[in-house]
Amino acid sequence: MEQKDSLGSAIKYASGFIIEKKQDYTVLEVTSPWPGAETHFKYALVPKEKLAAMTFPKGEYDAIVGTPVENIVLTSTTHIAAVEALGELNTLVGFPDTDYISSSTARKLVDEGQIKDLGMNEAINTEMVLLLHPDLIIGFSINEDNNSYDIIKRAGIPVIYNGDWVEHTPLGKAEWIKFFAPFFQKEVVADSIFKEIETSYLEAMKLAETAKNKPSVLTGGLYKDVWYVAGGKSWMAQFLEDANSDYLWADTPETGSIGLSLESVLEKAQNADFWFNPSSHTSYAELEQVNAHHKEFTAFTNKKIYSNAMEKGAKGGLIFYEQAPQRPDIVLKDFIAILHPELLPDHELHFIKPLE
Repeated sequence: MEQKDSLGSAIKYASGFIIEKKQDYTVLEVTSPWPGAETHFKYALVPKEKLAAMTFPKGEYDAIVGTPVENIVLTSTTHIAAVEALGELNTLVGFPDTDYISSSTARKLVDEGQIKDLGMNEAINTEMVLLLHPDLIIGFSINEDNNSYDIIKRAGIPVIYNGDWVEHTPLGKAEWIKFFAPFFQKEVVADSIFKEIETSYLEAMKLAETAKNKPSVLTGGLYKDVWYVAGGKSWMAQFLEDANSDYLWADTPETGSIGLSLESVLEKAQNADFWFNPSSHTSYAELEQVNAHHKEFTAFTNKKIYSNAMEKGAKGGLIFYEQAPQRPDIVLKDFIAILHPELLPDHELHFIKPLE
């Protein structure tokens, strides 16, 4: 369903937030801050020059933010990619565990001391946040219990929940750039960035439909004796469907991963044409060493295993998890170039690459 605000900027794919333009300010409502959330959050984003003259009934909004914001704290690497795309990385003053950041521009800001390390996400260094006194913190939480955020809120720093990671579709995730835009008064920029990504994605999808064959696909790998494959309604499964492949778990209802035994995976996918994302393993030698049964898969024998863990940032953070949600069109083209090389002969793989 398409949700339109009064200026006509529509949220077409994302299901976790709504933006409504009022005459003097913007209302941002986050409806899915974490999986299964029953709590909604409503924020008023008011241009700074109008802030002093405006009054709101007590409790109507979870936070009132003056825009454009000048210094912010982010809590997930996916936020970094969106803010960088908007050209606003220079506003970032703090981040939990900066080693996870892969963006070279952001890494430079970390090295220069502009982006401060705020400890771990689950127990963010609140003293440090209060010391930085940012205009807001964009929070990421797996449920409603977050004591650190409560302390920050009580100190008068707005905490804005972001649920981009809860989205299950590639374009739905990418559309969260429109969530960040009003904080910087950059709605027009975000709309144009997203429109380009959407057009590029849909064109690639159309191209994939012309493929002559539909290769079978296995995903995931072993973690402590449990093999986790992508659920049929997950982000990854959507890419595989849009790339015109036969994903062997496509008909399962899960939006996350499914834990299975090695035996059941071998039984179903031993002869799969391709195998994607075998846990964090990046070479055939490593896969064989971890478990000799890996050699029994046809994709192993035929060297048709590809991984999203090949490209790492300077401190070991996976570039895929930071940047792929923002550029699903490139991810889709990677899959198409691998599964149907005749369709994209000149495409250079960016996120998904062959094992060593």
